Amino acid sequence: MKKKKIIVSVTGASGAVYAKLLMDNLQQLSSQIEKVGVVMSDNAKEVWRFELGNSDYDHYPFDFYQKMDFNAPFASGSAKFDTMIIIPCSMGTLGRIAHGISNDLISRAADVILKERRKLIAVVRDTPFSLIHINNMKAVTEAGGIICPANPSFYSIPKTIEEVAQTVVSRVIDLAGLEQESYRWSENS
Repeated sequence: MKKKKIIVSVTGASGAVYAKLLMDNLQQLSSQIEKVGVVMSDNAKEVWRFELGNSDYDHYPFDFYQKMDFNAPFASGSAKFDTMIIIPCSMGTLGRIAHGISNDLISRAADVILKERRKLIAVVRDTPFSLIHINNMKAVTEAGGIICPANPSFYSIPKTIEEVAQTVVSRVIDLAGLEQESYRWSENS
């Protein structure tokens, strides 16, 4: 299997636990990954500190980029990043992507991934959805993106918040094309 080059973008939507678990999992799956580039909005860092009580986001062995760094490799299709995961994806970020507004590295990278026909996974976390949100999800889907709402599953009988959130992250990892051990319906009875 070809090793993947993955962009992880973290926006200011609530749900920092999803981003943390994804980065933990990507670290464990390093044999399948060539490179991980991370970009976080200022609000994402603030939400992480508030929800998780730490600033450990910068302790991961990944390449971190500032939100306005248009010199980051994945700001161009020539860098050949395979997959972009926006986790959690705020509705503001989704709206900018849906309408082609590339005003920061997150929206620019998403624009590049879509134009290059590569995999964009937007883990939207907001609820309820307005018609504007739904239309933006439709537009990103029609452009080739995958909308993966942060809706956990419960058939694995999760016991902690982290286990509940991991059900979403496991789904995202599957969508990204990485091999992992996780609960599978009717296989773990």
